[in-house]
Amino acid sequence: MQAIQQLNIGILGGGQLGRMILQNAINLNLNISILDPDKNAPCKHLVKKFVCGSLTDYDTVYQFGKDKDLITIEIENVNIEALKLLEKEGKKVFPQPHIIELIQDKGLQKMFYQRNDIPSPDFFLVENKEQINKYADYFPFFQKMRKGGYDGKGVVKLSNPHFLDKAFNVPSVLERLVDFKKELSVVVARNENGEINCFPVVECEFNEEANLVEFLFSPADIKKTIEKEAIKIATTIAEKLEIVGLLAVELFLTKDNKLLVNEIAPRPHNSGHHTIEANITSQFEQHLRAILNLPLGDTSIVKPGVMVNILGDFGYEGTAIYSGLEDVLKFSGVYVHLYGKEKTKPYRKMGHVTIVDNDLVKAKQKAKIVKNTLKVIA
Repeated sequence: MQAIQQLNIGILGGGQLGRMILQNAINLNLNISILDPDKNAPCKHLVKKFVCGSLTDYDTVYQFGKDKDLITIEIENVNIEALKLLEKEGKKVFPQPHIIELIQDKGLQKMFYQRNDIPSPDFFLVENKEQINKYADYFPFFQKMRKGGYDGKGVVKLSNPHFLDKAFNVPSVLERLVDFKKELSVVVARNENGEINCFPVVECEFNEEANLVEFLFSPADIKKTIEKEAIKIATTIAEKLEIVGLLAVELFLTKDNKLLVNEIAPRPHNSGHHTIEANITSQFEQHLRAILNLPLGDTSIVKPGVMVNILGDFGYEGTAIYSGLEDVLKFSGVYVHLYGKEKTKPYRKMGHVTIVDNDLVKAKQKAKIVKNTLKVIA
């Protein structure tokens, strides 16, 4: 068996997720190369080999991957055909290309849930804006572009068929509005041996303007029966896909205590950032363990935690300045992670802060102070 330190590993994407994977790769002395379209990507100066190029261009992805033993991703928007050829030529590609392909298309995702009896909101598929009128009796909807959406982009709420000026004129999923009381997430890992391990369920609180997670609470304030069911659903999806790597499963908890899968992501995820400080094994270490077919780590909570996303402030665009950093670092149990992005713009993810405390209520109080104190301006 080839030692993991001798493997030539490539990551498609050099943003904040790649950066945090690298921080754990250093601990295992792994040989990592990065491909990213941004010449100033956060990972650029953290690897011996950084290639600036398109993640969606066939030739670029193939040329990057052909001398690698193992290829993984930190973003789904990558060229699938190049990855399929690399896999056919004997390269290990995790998560597997056909899984990335399924998850790139929200319509295929919904059909996967339907085929496998995985609970998910009711939906319709449309090819264009005009076809939305066929479902006038079923409003309101969230319209989700089948391809290309991320971080809240490519999603719009459609309340009434008479006001479709905001609708996308592209192939889309029309997802029936869910009357939910909480949004939850489970990060699950699976290695080549089929070993599966889930992180404890977390609760997400969204910024409605940015349509991004603003706060994350670990553990989620839910009944044990709900937690068991959420972990069962996440495990079932990982098993059905036979994924190798990490999978984040986002869920709605309805007002009548039913769980519905919203979306899945085959990579480290924003809803797992707190695990760096709050859990025995972080999601980034777990991702590496999974794709290298190592024993999966203990996901137990060390201390309750709150994660705050640090977003670019509204009204500021340009070279990033972090206001209030010294003030938040005065607090015990506060861990700041800045992503190394040179430029800020409104609602861009610029970093996150994890707050750990034996008392989750106290952690939440500190988190609100952090949110109001640490600002990204220009």
